[in-house]
Amino acid sequence: MRRRFPKAAALAFSIITTIAAPSLAPAQEPGAGAWRHGAALMGEPRYAPGFEHFDYVNPDAPKDGTVRLGALGSFDNFNPIVAGVRGDLGAGLGLIYETLMTEALDEPSTSYGLIAEAMRFPDDYSSVTFRLDPDARWHDGTPISARDVIWSFETLKAANPLYMTYYANVVSAEETAPGEVTFSFDVTGNRELPKIMGQLLVLPEHWFTAEGRAPDETTLEPPLGSGPYRLAEYVPGRSIVYERVPDAWSIDHPTNVGKYNFDEVRYEYFRDATVLLEAFKADQVDFRSENVARNWATAYDFPAREEGRVVLETFPILSTGRMQAFTPNLRQERFQDARVRRALNLAFDFEDINRTIFFGSYERIDSFFEGLELASSGLPEGRELEILEEYRGQIPESVFTEPYTNPTSPDAQARRENLREADRLLREAGWVVEEGRRVNAETGEPFDIEFLGFQPTDERYALPYAQALERLGIRLDVRIVDPAQYQNRVRSFDFDMTTSLWPQTLSPGNEQRDMWGSRAAEIPGSQNYAGIADPAVDALIERVVFAQDREELVAATRALDRVLLHNDYVIPQWYLGDQRTARWNRFSHPETMPLYAASAFPTVWWYDGEKARETGAVR
Repeated sequence: MRRRFPKAAALAFSIITTIAAPSLAPAQEPGAGAWRHGAALMGEPRYAPGFEHFDYVNPDAPKDGTVRLGALGSFDNFNPIVAGVRGDLGAGLGLIYETLMTEALDEPSTSYGLIAEAMRFPDDYSSVTFRLDPDARWHDGTPISARDVIWSFETLKAANPLYMTYYANVVSAEETAPGEVTFSFDVTGNRELPKIMGQLLVLPEHWFTAEGRAPDETTLEPPLGSGPYRLAEYVPGRSIVYERVPDAWSIDHPTNVGKYNFDEVRYEYFRDATVLLEAFKADQVDFRSENVARNWATAYDFPAREEGRVVLETFPILSTGRMQAFTPNLRQERFQDARVRRALNLAFDFEDINRTIFFGSYERIDSFFEGLELASSGLPEGRELEILEEYRGQIPESVFTEPYTNPTSPDAQARRENLREADRLLREAGWVVEEGRRVNAETGEPFDIEFLGFQPTDERYALPYAQALERLGIRLDVRIVDPAQYQNRVRSFDFDMTTSLWPQTLSPGNEQRDMWGSRAAEIPGSQNYAGIADPAVDALIERVVFAQDREELVAATRALDRVLLHNDYVIPQWYLGDQRTARWNRFSHPETMPLYAASAFPTVWWYDGEKARETGAVR
């Protein structure tokens, strides 16, 4: 499932940084804090001031060649300001833009100065100041100014609900000295807010506000950027080509050395996932991540792979957790009863689907932070229990007495027992069976569900679920629409049930408000697809946001996880801890790969002509 652009990057539990270099203004005003070249959320930044490049890149990688990537659906917008609000943003647009700070891929939640050469903040985290690099330029040669930074913040927050929530505690932005921008917060002690503002996407005010342009509208006019690439050409809805900018201001910046090695990055769009797979096999696409278990097991037995011209490889996913689930829309009254939602989970036969459709590849998700140490398990104890005790009476009592478990169905008998329990819960909630149909006992309304998807592969797992629900008298109709219509309906919460994916970082924080917060449930375009509106959840989110150390963050996050699970807000699906990739064997990557970026393709890879000739993968 595609995510909105840009994704929220890694967030915070503490910010501890190295001692600033002597050149970074030793005299500071009281309480302002020292200038810092980087910000780490777990210990100190790995790279000292003046570092030459990240360890996971090849600084001598050749700058050459074209990489061709595939995308599903279509696009009608190159304006990131309204991404996720209107239009379908063109793939790869992040290649032309930069942020104040940029992430390191071999450290959890650590960033270093890019557009901002340094940052500082007071001990109470009530503000953060960024000092811009005087060399930072837009592609038209115009300097990146403090006004660009301020305008970007104000415009994104006003036009996009994602940023409205993400920047909720940021009350002002002002130029407090030449080339310095200070963001002030309405809270103290939120240790991640300085880091969040370092992720700010900086946009050129003079370009977006020029006559004939509207910052809050979609556009297909190639925008002005400052990053390693510019948008060179496109065919509406079909393809986008980015070309490397050899004289971009940051081309030799320590955070960019060894990266962005292709002269061209091309995105080809396909309406159908099957056609996209065949395009890869026909050497029309160079690289793909394979998220369909059947394809991984059966679709790559073709001559190019047997001859070594195509390589299949998996990369561990260590930087993110996830919740992927059937998501009922809690804004509809029939889904507001937790007994109904638990019954829907009891009807989902994961074991059978995993065996018959997924080749036994997956494990069942049982946490909103699956794959991370933040996932709850067993019964709460220690600091986590202390936190939960504060909300006893506001959260399900089962939080304290029962470890959360998904229903299992290892055999036919277990499946029947699950359905009997689901029937009991539905009847208890006022949904009875009349003439084979599940109906509301008071109104006679039938319990029908429309499952909304955007690709044919959604049918493969939704239809077996529909068959199971049919045994309960519930009709589930699977409706597949085109990606643009799907995006519009989901962002306006116009669905009964869909599949949602919520990625999680090693250090969750403010973005949790947008995923589960009551306010976000009412904001179209937010990530609170389920419509969760629970004061106890809101309070636990704040415990996560204002955690003062790692121990507190882990405990608060596990407590939040446990409450979300025991409310049965979603029907968890499945996960795989690796990225499955297929590529034509004409590319190389550094010997030391970044620990927290899976394949990191194509960011740190390069075109390897010698390998292409050796393997017969010359294009």
